[in-house]
Amino acid sequence: MAKYRKKPVVVEAVRFFDTAESLAELSEFMGTDIRVNYADPDSPTLIIPTLEGDHIASVGDYIIKGIKGEFYPCKPDIFELTYEKID
Repeated sequence: MAKYRKKPVVVEAVRFFDTAESLAELSEFMGTDIRVNYADPDSPTLIIPTLEGDHIASVGDYIIKGIKGEFYPCKPDIFELTYEKID
């Protein structure tokens, strides 16, 4: 079995919170109107359309812009283990 190291890649990300400011920032970041599902008012989710179908982000998740301009959610613990903030 071979081992692989993840290539260093700089990504842009915005954290999803259910506030007007956060939703406006996400809409601008993603360049589109965003859809939030309030079926469970205590746990709203962000719906992110992708080529593979809709991905669902929970409050507190990071929304990452990938190297090809695609967007996808990432749980905070995984994000913090994988990425570090740069200036």
